[in-house]
Amino acid sequence: MIPLRRPRLEGPLAEKLARRTARLSAEDATAEAARRSWQRASAVRKQVKALLQGMSAGLARCMYCGDSQGTDIDHFVPIALAPARTFLWDNLLLACAHCNSNEKRERFPRDDAGASLLIDPTAEEPHDHLRLSFMTGEYFPRSGKGAATIDVFGLNRWVLQRGREAAYARCKSMLRDWVFLRAEGNEREARRVEESLGLQPFADVLHAMRHTPAPVATTVFGVDVSRALRSLDVAATSTVGLPEPRSVKGTSIGTPGGSGIIIPAAAAPVPPPPHATLR
Repeated sequence: MIPLRRPRLEGPLAEKLARRTARLSAEDATAEAARRSWQRASAVRKQVKALLQGMSAGLARCMYCGDSQGTDIDHFVPIALAPARTFLWDNLLLACAHCNSNEKRERFPRDDAGASLLIDPTAEEPHDHLRLSFMTGEYFPRSGKGAATIDVFGLNRWVLQRGREAAYARCKSMLRDWVFLRAEGNEREARRVEESLGLQPFADVLHAMRHTPAPVATTVFGVDVSRALRSLDVAATSTVGLPEPRSVKGTSIGTPGGSGIIIPAAAAPVPPPPHATLR
């Protein structure tokens, strides 16, 4: 799991979402009524999905597992628990059918204070809660939130572990290729390698590799790969001078497949269901 940039929403779509949110709040809508409203809003769902696809790192990859195509719009806080959040932009993420319907479903664990125990990759840094084993592709929790996220989304199912394990071998090879291409002056091909590293399934692994301290990286990855990591300048993963997320007024923030990786600030606890329009 990697952090993703969520743009501020403006224009007609933001207004539509705000009106529907206000209506559900004013009516004190039940979960059943909110689901009916969501199902009837086909045009809104289509626009939201296009935006979420543009946010994902890869070809419309799931924002949770990063492995499968994101076919569903997931309500981070489920409709069953917070009907008034059904149309909130900040509550909508792109998920694959397996993560959304087979794994998460209506589960939304909270701590004793009521804060979410699931990682929202559009609002916080997953690396604070998850540690990746490069040799096995398995995620280990750094926190209670990490443990709950691994469990709820099934992040350690066998196929995902094998995919991350293979991606680690390919990432090392691609980093060596990148160094060679730059030394040869082939900047065009080097840039293509950079872009590929920013897409899933390599993005998860690269993100974890970049967070590995230099002394450890040299031991684990080797001198050549650790040097490549230090000099790699993928703008989408830069942690320095991060710009504010841009606003969007249309139905697209870029072509699906564009990397949306960022290193955001820590997120605040999930608030109770709102009774106001979108900001």
